[in-house]
Amino acid sequence: MTGVLPEWFHPGPPGGWTADMLDHLPPDAPRHVELIDGSLIFRPPQTAFHMLALRLFENLEPPEHLAVIREMTVTLGLRQRPEPDILLVKKSAIFAQTTTFQPEDVHLVAEVVSDESAERDRTTKPIKYSGAAIRHFWRVEQEDGLPVVHTFELEPAVKVYVPTGVHRKRLQTYIGFDVDIDLTLESPPV
Repeated sequence: MTGVLPEWFHPGPPGGWTADMLDHLPPDAPRHVELIDGSLIFRPPQTAFHMLALRLFENLEPPEHLAVIREMTVTLGLRQRPEPDILLVKKSAIFAQTTTFQPEDVHLVAEVVSDESAERDRTTKPIKYSGAAIRHFWRVEQEDGLPVVHTFELEPAVKVYVPTGVHRKRLQTYIGFDVDIDLTLESPPV
C-alpha cells in the first residue's frame, strides 16, 4: 500500500469494529466499507464487467412487496455487516434513513466475484448469509468475458445453501417468483 492509513483507522476502536460503527465513520472514509469478522474491508474501484453485470440484475422485476437494492449492507451480527452487490429486500424495510438491512428483510443477495473478493464471495459470505437464514444467494462469475450465475437456495434445517443451477446466457429460475434475465452484457468488458 502506497498511502498512509488515516488516523481514525489505526489502531481502530478499543474492542474492535462493530456493525453500528459503520454509520459513524468519518467523512473521508471510503464510500463502500464492509465489516467481516470485525475487520473493515474497503472495496477497490469496480471493473467494467462488475458494473455491467450489476445492471443486469438492477432491472429484475420482483413482486410488488420486494425491491432491488444495490450495494447496501446487511447487519448479520455484532461484527458482521457485509455489503452485497445486489439485494432483494422487503419494501417495508426501506426508509429514507436506512443504511443497513436486517437478514429477515432480505430475500436474495448476489455477489459479483472479482479477483480481490473471490475468497469472500465464494466461501466467507455464503456461510454468513446462510447462517443468517437469507433464503437465496447468487454468485456471478466471469467466464470468457461473460457472466455465469451460480444460484443457491437455503436448506433451512441445516442453514446451508444448496446449488440450484449454473446459468450461462440466460438466468431462468424460481425464487418465490419466476426470474428470466438475459445475461448478455450491454457492451463487452475491455
